[in-house]
Amino acid sequence: MTDPNKIIINLALFGMTQSGKSSAGNILLGSTDFHSSFAPCSVTKGCNLGCSCHLHNFMRREGQEVILQFRVLDTPGYPHSRLSMEHVKLEIKQALAHHFGQEGLHLALLVQRADVPFCGQEASYPVQMIQELLGNNWKNYTAVLFTHAEKIEEAGFQEDDFLEEASEPLQSLLNSIQNRYAFQYKKGNSLNEQRMKILERIVGFIKENYFQPLTFK
Repeated sequence: MTDPNKIIINLALFGMTQSGKSSAGNILLGSTDFHSSFAPCSVTKGCNLGCSCHLHNFMRREGQEVILQFRVLDTPGYPHSRLSMEHVKLEIKQALAHHFGQEGLHLALLVQRADVPFCGQEASYPVQMIQELLGNNWKNYTAVLFTHAEKIEEAGFQEDDFLEEASEPLQSLLNSIQNRYAFQYKKGNSLNEQRMKILERIVGFIKENYFQPLTFK
């Protein structure tokens, strides 16, 4: 029986190889479900689903606390060192249908390194994949998660300054998705504080869609 005071939020990670998807997924889940390491080649070769513990104190509905649980789908990056774009696309399409086919997807997170310029054909591949897999409503179900955001501080930038100096393609993308973005830092605040801050922003984005997921037929 479905618990009316529990909401499961489904997220999918997209991005280029070595953008930090698996590491970001672990932070979102508060776990080490996904293998994450530096390598001279693509680490993730298939889609993997992770599930968080129950989270409290995020929201209330009709005076009752609503318990949240996050499910995160980690996906292979592209360009991939061993897999073709068609293979990666098919792998993700099948995983989305398998894991989120009935419940739907609440948000696709485009994982982008803050210290790598968003420009050129390669940077556009993950966006194209999101557009093709999510369809016409992709703009309402996409946000950008900037990893390695500590590099911004090291360079003397604030987040707003960084976005103002960003490439035109990145600014255009952010405008098209109603400036849905979050920054992930590897130092400063504790990982749990980082996690809660990012999850709060994600929940805010999903509220804009009234918690209605994007379903896959």
